[in-house]
Amino acid sequence: MKTNYQKILEETLKAISGKPKLLLHACCGVCSSYVLEYLTKYFTITVLYYNPNIFPESEYQKRLETQKEIISKMVPQVSLMEIGYCEKDFTKKIKGLENEKEGGARCTKCYYLRLEKTAQLAKENHFDYFCTTLSVSPYKNSEQLNQIGKLLSEKYQINYLYSDFKKKDGYKRSNELAKLYNLYRQNYCGCQYSKKEVTEKLVIKTT
Repeated sequence: MKTNYQKILEETLKAISGKPKLLLHACCGVCSSYVLEYLTKYFTITVLYYNPNIFPESEYQKRLETQKEIISKMVPQVSLMEIGYCEKDFTKKIKGLENEKEGGARCTKCYYLRLEKTAQLAKENHFDYFCTTLSVSPYKNSEQLNQIGKLLSEKYQINYLYSDFKKKDGYKRSNELAKLYNLYRQNYCGCQYSKKEVTEKLVIKTT
């Protein structure tokens, strides 16, 4: 039986008092839009933009600017933490898994990399919780993401906010907000391998 992470999130939100500090890892502005709309009433949020998987660097910068744009237009009270383009973090982490299919072991390593950095920074900067927007995507495994979050919560002794943001039409709402704010929307997950896979599929369709 699958765990209902949306139910766990709702129970957590009911139990909290005040506005705890949340370090929210964001993969892109589009995915973060709904999550920020949803959570700002409960938390004092800082968005962490740490995505060393994104290729090329020009794409990284484009997505970073989109992240800044949605914050400034929709939730200006939210802070942004960005630590620069760190492609070597990703290439080192997924070495040997370059030929894995999208959604496989390479992606698991990538999730862990980004969530671990979030947990580390949340602990160092005295946040109450850490979380990621990744589960808003129907292409991401929320069970896997939350299990990684649980492991890192125990490792770094900081609360992980269990969630499955695609529930309650979260993905649909993120698309609506992207259109409303005219946000840039990418057509591949982020890394050079996902870009290659998407390109190859498009070539097959057009031949």
